[in-house]
Amino acid sequence: MSGDEYVLRAAGVGVRFGGITALAGVDLGVRAGEVCGLIGPNGAGKTTLFDVLSGIRRPDRGRMLLDGVDITRRSPVWRARHGMRRTFQRQQLFGQLSVADNVLVAQEWRGGGGGLLADLVASPARRRRERQRRERTSRVLADCGIGALGASYAGALPVGRARMVELARAVADPPRVLLLDEPASGMSAPEREQLAAVVRRLAEEEGCAVLLVEHNVAFVMGLCSRVVVLDLGSVLAEGTPAEVRADARVREAYLGA
Repeated sequence: MSGDEYVLRAAGVGVRFGGITALAGVDLGVRAGEVCGLIGPNGAGKTTLFDVLSGIRRPDRGRMLLDGVDITRRSPVWRARHGMRRTFQRQQLFGQLSVADNVLVAQEWRGGGGGLLADLVASPARRRRERQRRERTSRVLADCGIGALGASYAGALPVGRARMVELARAVADPPRVLLLDEPASGMSAPEREQLAAVVRRLAEEEGCAVLLVEHNVAFVMGLCSRVVVLDLGSVLAEGTPAEVRADARVREAYLGA
């Protein structure tokens, strides 16, 4: 696997939990503007790989590369501030905040400019930055089909809507790499269509590299241009959706007859 063509790449990644091998020398890369699906049975190692890619877990062996640069020892915060975003299987919203505030939070790390003094005197630069953030938040919420929910409490939302808020928060500060862990779980068919539209736009118009884990195989096959199959911590197959569907090993391990 040549690393030059990939924005994000895992090279020979291995992870063990005691005597259990969770990942066994996984090689995987995602290109700019690509939507890549990662599928496999429960326990295949998909979430462990996401933990390694996002910096939550350090691998026992192997490397992570961002634009060809080794980031294996970089923290999750460093990766996030260099354009890597992630959503989780379990919802991670600030339930006591409004939907709009959940998205605004994701933009706060850049600072407002001018420090405490600018806050106290409400400097024009600070007001301008705040206006820009709120405009960006409104656009992202509208793109995700939840523009009317900005004032709603995030903790009161049904699962599908809450997942769209998580997606909006992940892309509020434009990502270079987006890791989506079961983003369609709990969504209705219209919500899944909205999710797919947002992901396609990010890839095609903004050049974002997208890697998603999802058990809804039909959703993956309809959205992704390439699919990687994990089984027992190793890459079992990789190819276009049609190639993966036709692979006898994949049918036996995961898809069924």
